[in-house]
Amino acid sequence: MSGLYIVGTPIGNLGDITYRALEIFRSVDIIAAEDTRHTLQLLTHFGIKKPLISCRAQNEKEAAERIVRLLDEGKTVAFASDAGTPGISDPGAVLADTVRRAGHPLIPVPGVSAFTALTSVAGSGGKTVIFEGFLPQKPGKRKSRVKELLETGWAFVLYESPFRIVKLLTDIADIEYERRVVIGRELTKLHEEIIEGTAAELRDEFAGRTKILGEFTLFVAGKKAQIL
Repeated sequence: MSGLYIVGTPIGNLGDITYRALEIFRSVDIIAAEDTRHTLQLLTHFGIKKPLISCRAQNEKEAAERIVRLLDEGKTVAFASDAGTPGISDPGAVLADTVRRAGHPLIPVPGVSAFTALTSVAGSGGKTVIFEGFLPQKPGKRKSRVKELLETGWAFVLYESPFRIVKLLTDIADIEYERRVVIGRELTKLHEEIIEGTAAELRDEFAGRTKILGEFTLFVAGKKAQIL
């Protein structure tokens, strides 16, 4: 029976690919990818050759309809975002919804995500952790949302670019400068860095660096965890 496999892929270290993910890539008829060039490099590394089609944020609705037609023809399709688990701050949600509404099965193939990777080493997460991902880029909206998240009292996880990391830490510190934060930079990659401190301490740390590179994941501890 035809179906769509939603496949998690490494966020940096290719050794994190699962056996099952490789088996699925080898067995399906077609692979849809957020960036076909990026996924081609991954497939080439493991000696896999498959037809690739684009399914990115800018064309996800049209690509989803095309994938439904392929499934209608009895084809099996796998979808991979650039890195991590699709639908977690990556394309995939529109695709999954469209395929489900068309009556085709969706099969998750779990893999890595920066959210779970950092949460696993952050400690003191408690039973509730909010995943927020990327915040609005406009300063006013970003700070307003940070305030809302801090006021919940729960731990939450954010994604941020190196260009806005100091601004984000400043927003957190302006509201609750002593809130504990764990930052993961370049998780699973060669220059991986995991650093912990208060929002104010980490703001000063990164503001003092002459060059900031890499992708950032932030675990902002809940108030109860902070007291422990």
